[in-house]
Amino acid sequence: MPSITINQVKYHYTDTQKGDEIIIFSHGLLWSGYMFHKQETFLKDRFRVITYDHRGQGKTEAPENGYDLDTLYEDAVALIEALSPRKKVHFVGLSMGGFIAMRIAARRPDLLTSVILMETSADAEPPENAGKYKTLNTVVKWLGTWAVVGNVMPIMFGQKFLNDESRKSERNEWKAQLKLCKSPGIVKAVTGVIERKSIFDELSKITIPTLIMVGTQDVATVPAKAERIHTQIANSQLVYLEGGGHTSSIEEPEQVNLAIDNFLKSIG
Repeated sequence: MPSITINQVKYHYTDTQKGDEIIIFSHGLLWSGYMFHKQETFLKDRFRVITYDHRGQGKTEAPENGYDLDTLYEDAVALIEALSPRKKVHFVGLSMGGFIAMRIAARRPDLLTSVILMETSADAEPPENAGKYKTLNTVVKWLGTWAVVGNVMPIMFGQKFLNDESRKSERNEWKAQLKLCKSPGIVKAVTGVIERKSIFDELSKITIPTLIMVGTQDVATVPAKAERIHTQIANSQLVYLEGGGHTSSIEEPEQVNLAIDNFLKSIG
């Protein structure tokens, strides 16, 4: 698998390499670029698809610092400039990846053709959530992610996915993926998300084509969060993913793929 050194950190990424247009996927907290494998399969015949793992997650190195959202934004900018030095890209961010995507779209629109925001929020973490997540983070620090899988699954996935007997093997696969998260990198990544600053006041600067998607069963970033983003970005499109939770790329890939396809076609 390819890797690239960005701001002195060895980043892991995947790259289908073929295609005139480039689409980059930025994953959610606790996961990796693998969470977009169904989108990669759907798009790879028409686009050059790139996924990457954030600091301390997936197969990317876990340095001592640099887990705040502004540093992750700078890393993403450097990655775009390195992998696509002469072309603008489409950038897709889910949850944590969406925090990064909004910062790029607002601050460096010269790098992007469009932005797609999935299951994300422009606000700081609500105090009622921050305390709960800090407790889970402490457990992870001392025991590992295996100890919180039961608590995390209902946050990451909607009830439709969690209760579908025909998808039991998929649930087991993603439980196993959660257990692959390693301390201390994942603890620092969670802290960066919990302590992030709001970017809501910057949303009005986003003028590039924007698609916002949210699952109707998302309890981590409820649909009202997506609606709030939608009101601030002129001419943005908002799509509800019926039955989707906070990890809709996995839960509802057909709906996600169709929404992405329609959006990219609509902007030419």
